[in-house]
Formats: sequence, structure tokens, C-alpha cells
Amino acid sequence: MSIADPAAVREHLLIAATAGHPLTYSELLERLGHAFTRPKMRALCKTLSAIDEAAETDGEPELAVLVVRESDGLPGQGWWTGSWEKHRFTGEWTGPEARRLIERLQREAFRYWQERAPG
Repeated sequence: MSIADPAAVREHLLIAATAGHPLTYSELLERLGHAFTRPKMRALCKTLSAIDEAAETDGEPELAVLVVRESDGLPGQGWWTGSWEKHRFTGEWTGPEARRLIERLQREAFRYWQERAPG
């Protein structure tokens, strides 16, 4: 599957949201049939941004927040630089404040998509 295909990437994010767990960048790339490389991760991040723009237009919670670093369970720099203004977050991108924001946003996505899951 193409990293640049928002529908394919979104499908994996919706599965994760419904299951109630985030994905690491490596896991998501693997599910799309790719090994982790920095260029592939950067390409994936562009697609994640497009997915979140569409979600905002549709009144849905963001999904890119479900994709996190394996090392600390937080989104990477691209997510933070692309969303700090939206969330009015001016703290460090690591640590307790960052974790609280990410956990809240993830819970919103989990709840939203679990309520809409078939069956």
C-alpha cells in the first residue's frame, strides 16, 4: 500500500482507534508494507497531516495523534510543529504535560471511533 494514499493509511488508523491503542511509526509503516526509514516516515507524516485536515473538516477527532515514537509513546516533531497552535500547547514535546495532552487526544479518538464501530 502506498504511504501517500490517505484512504489506506486512514483505514489502519481507524482500526487502531477502534481497538483503543496507538501505533508506532514502525508498526504503521510495516502494516503498509514498508520498512522504517526516515524518508518513508517523513512521507507518512505528510499523509497523516492530510488525514487530519480532512477529519477536521468532517468534524472528526484527529487521528495522526495515534502514531507515536516507540521510544516514548509520543508523536514526533512533525506532529507537534503542525498542531501546537491548534492545541495552544507551548510546553516541551516530551514529559508529563505532553503526555497528558496526547493521552487526552487519543482517548477522544478512541471513544469517537469505538462508538461508531459496527456490531
